Amino acid sequence: MPPGVLARVLCHLPPMLDENLLVGHDSFADAGVYRLRPDLALVQTLDFFTPVVDDPYTFGQIAAANALSDLYAMGAEPLTAMNIVCFPSRLLGPEVLVAILKGGADKVLEAGALIIGGHSIEDHEPKYGLAVTGIVHPDKLIKNDAACYGDILVLTKPIGSGLVLTAAKAEAAGARELEAAIKTMQELNRAAAAAMQEVSVHAATDVTGFGLLGHAQELALASGVSLELSFGQIPLLQGALRAAGMGLIPGGAYANQKYVEAGLTIADAKIIGAREVAVLCDPQTSGGLLIAVAPENAGELVAALQKRHNLAAVIGRVTGGQAGSITILP
Repeated sequence: MPPGVLARVLCHLPPMLDENLLVGHDSFADAGVYRLRPDLALVQTLDFFTPVVDDPYTFGQIAAANALSDLYAMGAEPLTAMNIVCFPSRLLGPEVLVAILKGGADKVLEAGALIIGGHSIEDHEPKYGLAVTGIVHPDKLIKNDAACYGDILVLTKPIGSGLVLTAAKAEAAGARELEAAIKTMQELNRAAAAAMQEVSVHAATDVTGFGLLGHAQELALASGVSLELSFGQIPLLQGALRAAGMGLIPGGAYANQKYVEAGLTIADAKIIGAREVAVLCDPQTSGGLLIAVAPENAGELVAALQKRHNLAAVIGRVTGGQAGSITILP
């Protein structure tokens, strides 16, 4: 659902008031958090979607990695997961569903968690995902509302998966380009979460359906800050810029751009044009983490990520302009 529509819906829901509810639906947070005791909090989220690739096992892996990502963005450790399945059993054989569930189960086990059940319904189009439960010490909870002026912004996966997948559907993506996009979507953000817990960071969010700019803006709004991003420092999947230039742009990218455009400033329109903005707004599936860290800890965070063979791209900084505004530099 487009971010602007979702915000207009959520504002009509009744408030959920409890002193132990640390994070609820009335925030830009990635998951809900409920404190069980002073040293333990429950973190819960869910996500599911239609297939983004043809292979059912790979689809299951990507969907599971995507659902787990919300917990990792908050520094939590996943414990259990419940399958969410919509499936056209009259059209597709049971072996397809077996492969989807096997992919999800293998990815959950890789995360050190367990699938303990789920729910399925008959539907005309396959959909799969997880409801995930994890834990975190309340003092180690990482939210997206505490970025500070001067913080360095670090991104842990390249962007552009939506563009590459759209190009692949039009048979305009190379085999290696598609393979690289699938590989990054399959990767857990587990190592990045561990690096954040090793190094003190101020805020984080995962980059998924709202694109890099959409999720960056939510982090900025929640924290009451503005951001500067350097386009040339942002890692892109091979083929993403070409797809954008060919007009092979997912519909969600246009919705994301509309959501962020009021607070968006392009420093040099000759260098950062419509193609580049489309990449920045490209909806991601199982994207990386966007982390705000104090300048004095940025080097340590980058080293902690690299030690775990994780991408650590410094892409910008937190500034003190109007809350939620983003400036794109060349």
